[in-house]
Amino acid sequence: MPAFLTVKELAALLRIKERKVYDLAASGAVPCSKVTGKLLFPEDEIHAWIAGARSGPDPARAAAPDVVLGSHDPLLGWALRQSRAGLASYFDGSMDGLKRFAAGEGIAAGLHLIDISGTGGGRDPGDAWNIPDVMRQAGGMDAVLIAFARRQRGLVLRPEDRGRVAGLADLPGLRIAARPEDTGSERLLAHVLRQAGIAEADLTRGETAQSEEDAVFAVAQGRADVTFGLAAVAAAQNLAFVPVTEERYDLLLDRRAAFEPPLQALLGFLRGAEFRDHAARLGGYDVGEAGAVRWNA
Repeated sequence: MPAFLTVKELAALLRIKERKVYDLAASGAVPCSKVTGKLLFPEDEIHAWIAGARSGPDPARAAAPDVVLGSHDPLLGWALRQSRAGLASYFDGSMDGLKRFAAGEGIAAGLHLIDISGTGGGRDPGDAWNIPDVMRQAGGMDAVLIAFARRQRGLVLRPEDRGRVAGLADLPGLRIAARPEDTGSERLLAHVLRQAGIAEADLTRGETAQSEEDAVFAVAQGRADVTFGLAAVAAAQNLAFVPVTEERYDLLLDRRAAFEPPLQALLGFLRGAEFRDHAARLGGYDVGEAGAVRWNA
């Protein structure tokens, strides 16, 4: 094969008229050289130019490992085990999982990210959950966002403290088991505090817990007075719960991997009665939309 293509050869490759090739060369849209009055087009650069204009998934992208990333959820952790899907997990927060998913480190990520940029828009208030962050971080990937559950989140405290804590206004002066800064829980806490007109500087933050369970354990063991946690985890530890808000927890999936046996096993399990019954027993979950597509790349 020649190292350079002629006008005629490039026109044949692109299936366009030779006049169009001259127009592309004149506008600088296509790489070319002019030698002894003739236009020549470097073949390797032409193929790179064509590849650079493509859309859709990158066929050269290595397949991601069978790992579920993102924010830990007790119901999801149970479903991964009970479905026998053969999927590993690495849960270290929603934003961490989203970034790792975009880097190809897993085939799914659990997310509960409230949009704080004001770009969520949409007629459905649910559009403010996860979709804006997914579009920013993974909008160019071959991915799909599906609903997993709506979760009740609020203040978790020891039963004996239930009478002195009725809502967010009672948080100042209490030791709070916090979550890492890039987690969906911490972002949502900042959001509801702003809505309630409470300054974060007025709060007393104690230890930083790496998971939902760790934050609740800190309250149960007396190392913190309160945490902004899940109703289901509070119930499992026989702790008091003051509801504050409902959040969406969704799963971002690699579209190609979604048709492979591991994710197919998980998705099939989410449609079954065993999954719905267990969610009801845990409490604090609404799984009526589980598996519904919320966003497509």
